Amino acid sequence: MAWLEPLERLLEEIVAVANFGLEAISVLCVVVGLFKTARLAFNLNRHHRGKDFPFNQVRLRFGTWLALALEFQLGADILSTTVAPTAQDLIKLAVIAVIRTFLNYFLDREMASELALVQEQRKLDEDAIKGR
Repeated sequence: MAWLEPLERLLEEIVAVANFGLEAISVLCVVVGLFKTARLAFNLNRHHRGKDFPFNQVRLRFGTWLALALEFQLGADILSTTVAPTAQDLIKLAVIAVIRTFLNYFLDREMASELALVQEQRKLDEDAIKGR
């Protein structure tokens, strides 16, 4: 079917442009996340002089940005496998999906744990203020 060939080429070009866009957004997420995390670490370092540095907050912030970047990367890989996928493309897609799933799972667990610690600390602070 000769009339399908131009449509297939158009689809390949659309996928290539969308793939590039998604990969660019993924890179942008990592770079923005790096700067925002560095700024958070700098601000926390100024406010926590002489106290334990809240490393988990910094790690969770960057992990959130990495998870977002992996979402966009996964989208790009899904698109690239829609047009003549190779075995290598499918393996890459599966690996990224597994990494993203594990990262999101552990990130969610750590964020819930960190939130519980923050809430517990606030309660202790409120109790200390009431006790004065």
